[in-house]
Amino acid sequence: MAPAQRTSGRSVTSKVVALLDAFTPTEPVLSLNELAAATGLTTSTAHRLANELVEWGGLERGENGGYRIGLRMWEIGALAPRGENLRAVALPVMQDLYEATQASVHLAVRDGTEAFYIEKIHGPRAPRVRSRRGGRLPLHATGVGKVLLAHAPPEVQAAVLADLPRITAYTVTQPGLLRRQLARAVRDGYATTTEEMSLGACSVAVPVRSGPRVVAALGIVVPSLRKDRPRLVAALQVSARGVGRRLGATG
Repeated sequence: MAPAQRTSGRSVTSKVVALLDAFTPTEPVLSLNELAAATGLTTSTAHRLANELVEWGGLERGENGGYRIGLRMWEIGALAPRGENLRAVALPVMQDLYEATQASVHLAVRDGTEAFYIEKIHGPRAPRVRSRRGGRLPLHATGVGKVLLAHAPPEVQAAVLADLPRITAYTVTQPGLLRRQLARAVRDGYATTTEEMSLGACSVAVPVRSGPRVVAALGIVVPSLRKDRPRLVAALQVSARGVGRRLGATG
């Protein structure tokens, strides 16, 4: 099917969203031809919409002529109350947790069937992981994701359990096993992973509550949990309660 036929029935909004969605952490700069290929738009349509986004500030032109996400998108993203207020409240607690553990610290919320990372503090000696601030990872393969999934509505759990892609050789892809892990996460108050998202990286995470509701998950990433799991869980739970109290104080 020709590009014109593929895009003739799409709204302008869907085309603009497709342009913005084409950018990824591994492809932060795209040429006009790459934008057209990634979105299925004609080159002329991609050029017109991209230039309108540049004028508005949603995109910027790089030195080599490519396009990249503009600061206007960052400005709008900062207005999202669920993420920015949570980040402002949690960041001092996360910094204290990092100082106490020297581990990478993650704060995430559930967005649909993914874990959305609100903030991350990476330790210089911590294992390299795929997470990044503003990034998304599968719920079933991360510590924070398992916590969020354990407290998610049944329909969300069903959707995730129906599709469990294998990311490493250690990723849990058996629905029955994952269900048991989620039940333990609710019972014990924390969830763990062992090299399920990144080789050489293990994680442990706990829920962050605002009143009775689980609003986020706080986790750390270390090379191994064999010796220090009880200490790390205790530190996380104290920190999560601190974030919860701060959230209550700010409304």
